[in-house]
Amino acid sequence: MSEDVRVRCEDLVVDEQREEAAEPLPVAYADLVAGRPCDAFALLGPHQQAAGWQVTVWLPGARGASAQLSSGSWLALARVDPAGLFQAHVTERGTGLLRIQWPDHVQEIEDAYAFGIQLAESDLHALRAGDPDAARGWLGAVATSCDGVRGVRFAVWAPNASRVAVVGDFNGWDTRRHPMRLRHDAGVWELFLPRVEEGARYKFALTAADGSAVMLKADPMARACELPPDTASRVRAASRHEWNDSGWMENRSIQPGQAISVYEVHAGSWRRDADGTPLDWNALAAQLIPYVKALGFTHVELLPVSEHPFGGSWGYQPLGLFAPTARHGSPDDFAAFVDRCHQAGLGVIVDWVGAHFPTDAHGMQRFDGTALYEHEDPRLGLHPDWNTLIYNYGRAEVAAFLIGSALEWIDRFHIDGLRVDAVASMLYRDYSRAEGEWLPNANGGRENLEAVAFLRRFNDAIRARFPDVLVMAEESTAWPGVTAPTAAHGLGFTHKWNMGWMHDTLAYLHRDPIHRCHHHGEMTFSAIYAFSERFILPLSHDEVVHGKGSLLAKMPGDRDQQLANLRACYGFMWAHPGSKLLFMGGEFAQPAEWNHDASLDWDSAAQPAHAGMARLIGDLNRLLQQEPSLRLGNDEEAGFEWSVSDDHRNSVLAFVRHAPAGEGRSTLVVCNFTPVTRHGYLLGVPSAGQWSELLNTDSAFYGGSNIGNAGRVSTLARPMHGHAQSLPLTLPPLSVLYLQAEE
Repeated sequence: MSEDVRVRCEDLVVDEQREEAAEPLPVAYADLVAGRPCDAFALLGPHQQAAGWQVTVWLPGARGASAQLSSGSWLALARVDPAGLFQAHVTERGTGLLRIQWPDHVQEIEDAYAFGIQLAESDLHALRAGDPDAARGWLGAVATSCDGVRGVRFAVWAPNASRVAVVGDFNGWDTRRHPMRLRHDAGVWELFLPRVEEGARYKFALTAADGSAVMLKADPMARACELPPDTASRVRAASRHEWNDSGWMENRSIQPGQAISVYEVHAGSWRRDADGTPLDWNALAAQLIPYVKALGFTHVELLPVSEHPFGGSWGYQPLGLFAPTARHGSPDDFAAFVDRCHQAGLGVIVDWVGAHFPTDAHGMQRFDGTALYEHEDPRLGLHPDWNTLIYNYGRAEVAAFLIGSALEWIDRFHIDGLRVDAVASMLYRDYSRAEGEWLPNANGGRENLEAVAFLRRFNDAIRARFPDVLVMAEESTAWPGVTAPTAAHGLGFTHKWNMGWMHDTLAYLHRDPIHRCHHHGEMTFSAIYAFSERFILPLSHDEVVHGKGSLLAKMPGDRDQQLANLRACYGFMWAHPGSKLLFMGGEFAQPAEWNHDASLDWDSAAQPAHAGMARLIGDLNRLLQQEPSLRLGNDEEAGFEWSVSDDHRNSVLAFVRHAPAGEGRSTLVVCNFTPVTRHGYLLGVPSAGQWSELLNTDSAFYGGSNIGNAGRVSTLARPMHGHAQSLPLTLPPLSVLYLQAEE
């Protein structure tokens, strides 16, 4: 088109702004202009009539508009409402391209209402049936092409809304501008918007069924979000990260007795820049990965990195279950972090929260004006402890949303494991509720049958697609079969946090040693049930917040005794059956309670006694991987045997970790939980000769007093504890020894 023609067309558009309808608009158009519920696709776009086509466009605030005809010429549209409704009758349909004159610029763009339906009936059927892959594939903002035009397909599940519109950077956040099409069978609203760019901010404007309220909601399926405290969703940018972890992914597996030692991290407070700014994913990759590897951990576990509005929730109240938080960079930055972990031989676990969600107005609370994701009755749908909302697990679309989120993290970001938060609160309807504050299930019981079915389906879906991915339950009750297969009526998790071990161990070690003899059972009880599940022993973030103090501060005595107690705690933990998890800062005995708004106390970490604690953790992790006896029998009773379990008077425990036949030597573990050095403590052993001291938590290398057995001790021909031989040991104060018979 020549410049002269373009100018004449623009002049024509300007002229048309002065034409106004002589008669009132039909009711349907009046509803459209007013932003009330109506069938926008029945009114807007090209519609064939007996004598040609009627083209109607809705452009609030526009000065004028023209439509391109098939011949390439432009036809000015008449203004039929001063708010910005334009219309024309033509003999040919045209190309669908519009030229819009805004007050400050002219825009050429395709008419969103000239495109047909976006989702096939089969897609809608899958969504309605609760297919998590359908939810992942078809809902949200998906960059795509339609009829050869690049743009974004928006789709959102809101069956009870009377109107839904897309608002964002591309339409001035005008809730009137882009009403969506309702696909009634699935309750899904859809709209293709041409030329919307990657990274554009958007929300959905939903009108309640009775038309009483318009709510601006973030997209539950958003793959990226604004940096909080801003709350808009962002159109996902196409991934530009090229993965380099094929070797890791091909060899990743879940093996019985594999060494699993997890370093739990809150990404926002592990280390901060000099100005107090949290590190981004690139800086975390450069600093955190070599640090964790040097300590010998096998995995890093991240507190939830799903987008969440309130930083003080540490991510445990998320509203962006498909989006890594913008606090540390882009989704590609997070992918690069995981990739670099894998290249360093470090697995990545993320905390995943499907137990509840917060009540923020822009979130899922009464998303379409009704209790859509949650329950209507607060006795089912409200967590009294956290003032959060409980998902309606019995609703197929909600289950698909949650399972789709888990699959997204594993598939899109190559995550090696999920730790499912607050499973106990999901399993029981009366969780943290008094009598009369909860509703029984269909059988009159307290179990949440819908949540049980959901968790089984959740784990089956992951296992079917990703059999090499860990799925860990934070479950604090005696629910049977948490790690049993779903085919055996279990929940299907690969591991369960052993909260009982954690509570008993910390309660015992918190006591003054003079009183420990009266509570000996707290340290022996866990052996009774240690093999009923596949356990992880957690000393997690939950134990060092809300006034509980640091792990070091929980220990009695002066600072030297506190350090010795904590070294003994770790020695006992790494020897006890079960995989290991330690929250950041615990590795160097941070003196102060964790503060999520500040960096760890790296000044303390550099002090000799605290650096010695970190060396102990490193050696414990290396022994865990090197010694089959410390890991291969984690899930089998044959891998554990008491040597001394009843010496409560001296607060001494001794047990043997056995390796399977032909897999290595057994390891004898001796614990002295008093500040008294015990010389010549006789302990029965099955073989005569020299025994090597593999590890002594009282070593000066770890900051201890260096009392011990000089690295080796010889047996005596003196029967003890059912054996013909015994070891005359020196037990350092507040210590744990690891010993093995020399071959």
